Amino acid sequence: MLEAGNRNPLPTSEAKPMDVTAAPHFSARDFRNALGNFATGIAIVTTRDADGQPVGCTINSFASVSLEPPLISFCLDRKAGTFTAFQTHSHFALHFLAANQEELSRRFAKAGEDRFGDLQPIRGLGDVPVLPGCLAHFECSVFDRIDAGDHVLILGQVEKLQTGSDLPPLLYFRGRYAHLTPESD
Repeated sequence: MLEAGNRNPLPTSEAKPMDVTAAPHFSARDFRNALGNFATGIAIVTTRDADGQPVGCTINSFASVSLEPPLISFCLDRKAGTFTAFQTHSHFALHFLAANQEELSRRFAKAGEDRFGDLQPIRGLGDVPVLPGCLAHFECSVFDRIDAGDHVLILGQVEKLQTGSDLPPLLYFRGRYAHLTPESD
């Protein structure tokens, strides 16, 4: 177990405990802007709420974690309207979006939006809604939930996956959607 304030689990001769209580020398906006320089793919995560209703949201915080067992993760803001559902349901599905799915991404990013309106998702493991037409989707059981500041890191064990089209991915870069440009010969 790590001691409070020491976030480096690997022993090194120069490891020093981090002072996690010190205020950073930059603003939250500066931090967010700097992070925006890393292009990320766009995904939608879905699950069910306590009443059995489908819920989902757009994310760009996906990471692959482990091959054995197959684990993936995403972060969810504690203020998200879908937070309680993802904290309580045992399963979720994560979908990689294609470049032609920008409107779907926008729909699942807006609070109060009827996100599933005209969609016809299939029922995945744990009765979670699985969206059609994505580059890939992963049906997961929750492996762990880890408190991480104003977010929770949700780890999922992949139990089923499917890949879809060969379209390029939908990306996010510097606060806006981005698309890959074809390479010229």
